[in-house]
Amino acid sequence: MIKYTTHFLKKIETLFGELQYVVRYEKGNFNSGYCIVEDRKIAVVNRFFDTEGRINVLIDILQRVDWGEMPELSEKSAKLFKAIRENKLTEENEEEPSN
Repeated sequence: MIKYTTHFLKKIETLFGELQYVVRYEKGNFNSGYCIVEDRKIAVVNRFFDTEGRINVLIDILQRVDWGEMPELSEKSAKLFKAIRENKLTEENEEEPSN
């Protein structure tokens, strides 16, 4: 079970950045809470969603979009991407960075 924190949301947004997608929070008529603009690599998420809703929508996008070959990602993002794709998210995937 994962915790829905702003830190975890930032990790997912970073993952999208490494996948060369821009995540935007906008208002609109979204049936599923998001819209993908494939040709521009933009994911538009309903801005009225709370942190948990935003995380769930972004995870849904990562699981549904065909990414083709495994993209070049940092080690942490690759681990998170794999866990999301395999539906094996745990609290370990969202640990705070140690200082």
